[in-house]
Amino acid sequence: MTRQEALDRGLRTLAEIDPDIAAALAEAGAPAPRVLEPGFAALIRIIVGQQVSTASAAAILQRLTDAGGLDPERFAGFDDAALSAIGFSRAKMRYGRALAERVLDGSLALERLRSDAPQAAHAALVAVPGIGRWTAEIYRMFALGDPDIFPSGDVALREGIRMLRNLPDRPDLAGSDTLSAGWAPHRSAAAHLLWRLYRVRRGVAVLGADK
Repeated sequence: MTRQEALDRGLRTLAEIDPDIAAALAEAGAPAPRVLEPGFAALIRIIVGQQVSTASAAAILQRLTDAGGLDPERFAGFDDAALSAIGFSRAKMRYGRALAERVLDGSLALERLRSDAPQAAHAALVAVPGIGRWTAEIYRMFALGDPDIFPSGDVALREGIRMLRNLPDRPDLAGSDTLSAGWAPHRSAAAHLLWRLYRVRRGVAVLGADK
């Protein structure tokens, strides 16, 4: 089954049991899955996207790609001046180097994560400095294809829940976890739809719906 087929099936299932999901699907249309090839390049892309706008992340990624920095060995060779010129903050320089080091020395075996249990894959990812829950969950969703992820650390998703449920306020992280629990085991499908809903209503590109 392709990612698109799995996403469509998840949304059909959710729409049958949740009228708000059905309404959002009718309003926003079916989303396409965001798919990243597993590996260093995918993770460094996600790290770049931490706490910056989609447009800013895209500009930084273009400069990083042009410099060959999607390769861990090449990235590890960049000095502070080179990374600063690309657009990396001091913190993200540390995070990128920590990731490159662990990929190169084999302590983070990204290929093995494809076959690891979800909890084991998550634990291996968050053991790397700079990879927290949001980064690990986005990688698991986009690169590993986990069908049951809801990255509550994503502000656009929490705003999507507010829109979906017509709430007066955006839920916090714990509230988002609670409100999304009923969508298991298709939480990734719900997340893609809420990114799409946000994109349609706000007219602003977001991580899971940048087109």
